[in-house]
Amino acid sequence: MAQRPPGKNKTRAPLSRERVLGVALALADEIGLESLSMRRLGQEMDVQAMSLYKHVANKDAILDGIVDMVAGEIELPEVGGDWRQAMFRRAMSAHRVLMAHPWATLLIVSRANVGPAMLRYVDATIGCLHQAGFPYALADHAWNAIDAHIYGFTLHQLNFPFQPEEYAEVAKAYLPSIPVEQYPHLHGLSVEIIEGRHDGIQRFEFALNLILDGLETLLSAVDQPPSGSS
Repeated sequence: MAQRPPGKNKTRAPLSRERVLGVALALADEIGLESLSMRRLGQEMDVQAMSLYKHVANKDAILDGIVDMVAGEIELPEVGGDWRQAMFRRAMSAHRVLMAHPWATLLIVSRANVGPAMLRYVDATIGCLHQAGFPYALADHAWNAIDAHIYGFTLHQLNFPFQPEEYAEVAKAYLPSIPVEQYPHLHGLSVEIIEGRHDGIQRFEFALNLILDGLETLLSAVDQPPSGSS
């Protein structure tokens, strides 16, 4: 999570786009996007909201800027290296970064993001896959499949109503609602969790490796050019 700049009792640094976005990012982490406004940002920086417009056009420009800052925190995949390892590291990094900025995932998937950091991130991703032998169309399907897992899993983890340490007690509380006669398999899974034979925790790497396994199989079926050809 981004660190907030010095408080109001400290000497103020000159306003700049970078400083405005840095404070906006930290404020979004703290209070969420719904409460983030030019007025609230101005209060945080101890300036009139109107003075912010010299550096950012409006709230949309702030959202564009801070989501691009988040994209810049994600590890870029190496073009020309081990594509599977690069995609694994990229996905793990993206998930960690998005968990640190809980507002960012929904913003990324709900608007066009064309800031320089995001463009570098996407370009490196496509380049890594293409250099490994994925035709552009297949590379497009591949990185979107990976990202669908990243975003979906992250949103699920951020919004799921129970913590892992509560799973056994929750399963026990709901067990009368899922009688074995009507829902035998869901009942059986619940008993496994209640009795500690399964912790119920869903792990990000599990589905990620399934996706990468599938992509590896697809890549092996792609016609590779003869050695030495351009």
